[in-house]
Amino acid sequence: LCIEALFDALSEEPVDRLLDVGTGSAILALAALRKGVKQATALDIDPTALEAAAQNARLNQLHHRLQLIPGGPGAVQGTWPLVVANILAAPLIHMAPILATRLSSRGRLILSGITDTLEAEVRQAYRRVGIEHRETRFRNGWVALSLHTTW
Repeated sequence: LCIEALFDALSEEPVDRLLDVGTGSAILALAALRKGVKQATALDIDPTALEAAAQNARLNQLHHRLQLIPGGPGAVQGTWPLVVANILAAPLIHMAPILATRLSSRGRLILSGITDTLEAEVRQAYRRVGIEHRETRFRNGWVALSLHTTW
């Protein structure tokens, strides 16, 4: 779901930079790089995940375009035109205020890893910080949200 939403977002409006929060194996960042994003920054709190992400970037010959940083969205400064996060609903809700500060003007945010029973709660957390809903994708009890800034 998240990759589908990511590819649709990139087809609709390409970007040069992407932030991948909770990157895990870096599949979202690497897919974005393959789709034309010039530079991706990927964050994870798990050192093992960052090692796997680094290895996957090397295997795909994309390591020179991927910056890996230990930590969450507070570990970086600045804003990005596109932010993706495929993690569970509770951390996504908790991170709403900081993720909002990582989005540039007219920025887009793709969230997944959310069960359909928690979709409304996640949407509400982001609405409270000024991020508007664009689209929800559903599949087998899971959702991916596409959102955007209003500033």
